[in-house]
Amino acid sequence: MSTIRRSTLENGVRVVTDTMPEMRSVAIGVLVDVGPAVETPHTAGASHLCEHLLFQGTSNRDALEIARFIDSAGGRIGGFTSRDYTCFYGVVQAEFQTFVLDLMGDIMLNSIFPQEALEREQRAIVCEIEAAADDPEEQAHQRLKELVWRGDPLGSAITGSAADVMRLTREDLIYFTHGHYAPEQIVVAAAGNVDHDDFAAQVRDGFWRLLPTEGPKPASKATVFQSGFCLEHKAVSQAYFALALEAPAYTHPDRYLIHTIAQVIGGGLSSRLFRRLREQEGLVYSITTAYHAYRRGGMLVIEGCTAPQHLLTVLELTLEELVALAHWQRPPDAEELQRAKAQLRGQIMLASDDSHSRMSRLATQELYFQEVFTEEELLSEIEAVSLDRLEHLASERLRPALAGIGTSLVAAEAPNFYDEERIEEILRRYGVIRPAVPDLPLLDRSTNPAHTTTGSVSPS
Repeated sequence: MSTIRRSTLENGVRVVTDTMPEMRSVAIGVLVDVGPAVETPHTAGASHLCEHLLFQGTSNRDALEIARFIDSAGGRIGGFTSRDYTCFYGVVQAEFQTFVLDLMGDIMLNSIFPQEALEREQRAIVCEIEAAADDPEEQAHQRLKELVWRGDPLGSAITGSAADVMRLTREDLIYFTHGHYAPEQIVVAAAGNVDHDDFAAQVRDGFWRLLPTEGPKPASKATVFQSGFCLEHKAVSQAYFALALEAPAYTHPDRYLIHTIAQVIGGGLSSRLFRRLREQEGLVYSITTAYHAYRRGGMLVIEGCTAPQHLLTVLELTLEELVALAHWQRPPDAEELQRAKAQLRGQIMLASDDSHSRMSRLATQELYFQEVFTEEELLSEIEAVSLDRLEHLASERLRPALAGIGTSLVAAEAPNFYDEERIEEILRRYGVIRPAVPDLPLLDRSTNPAHTTTGSVSPS
């Protein structure tokens, strides 16, 4: 019997719960359907800055009272911003459920955005941006998204640039929250020691004053995935790389196949890239593959780092493995498929032991699908993945995607080992780069003064 229940309040707020009576705690999440993917040049960085400021005072509580409440709850309360949505969450003892929902409703409806707090949080976020610029792995990943989704807000940094953040005013943020924090764009989810009817009634008490907006939300426009490469020179000892193949959006029916093929390529200790590059050649410490999916687009990402003298070899061997799989020259055998599926099953089942993970699953499924899938349904989808279906995926998706991948590199200048021309030559040889789409420049990188070279060449 399913422990999952769903309901929609009169104003459009969606409520989902998963009752785990054996737990003494409850995980609560409030997802708002707003993130960098829907920001404009004028509001870039607003989603993330709003997430910070909502904890800085309301008409009922000042920032210190909010902080003291969070500490007194004896659990974890906070927020984060993803590319598609903003999340506020709490994991607390079950008896604190009412207080957490009251706090969440208060910050959603009554935040006052104090000017001094805005200026303080702007400075803090600029520090966050500068810290990320110091992380070459993070930079390679962010540059990759900017490269393949250039000209699209989905590719921009979640924080926005330092200039974006400092440009935003208190009035900008008030208008932004009024326009996006609407009840039909909010999901409130809970997993743990929770009763659905009681929880829904408390959500109604906290969120009833949110008024729905008029008219349907505009349809999402699919992203345009663009091929190319970029090389950013930084004073680092290793060469950091990130490669992306176009993949379907979050809700696409092929998502389980993509997750499975990601495991085969680089999802574990027995994956192809780890065995080849780490265990056989000793060229990397780690290399991973993951499926990054959002409402308007997705990508299959391969990331790792290596010594500068090995970079070109690592790129070649990685592309060699991708080509062999995409063209079904080295298809997975039954044992390899079963290992990949076992990893995915394990991830789902282990996450089910944790109330926060179950709450996150509930909330994101409701947000993206407007329905919730049971663990049994998810496991059934994984079990249905077959070699025939993967071969079809390789033919219909991987091969076309290989004709135009994105490649991002962050490394020190090392002309004895690599340069732009030699990287281009490898990409040409494997036929994995398309001409750039004109008039779509890379997003502003003014916060990072490191030298960057960007190239995009036609196949030879």
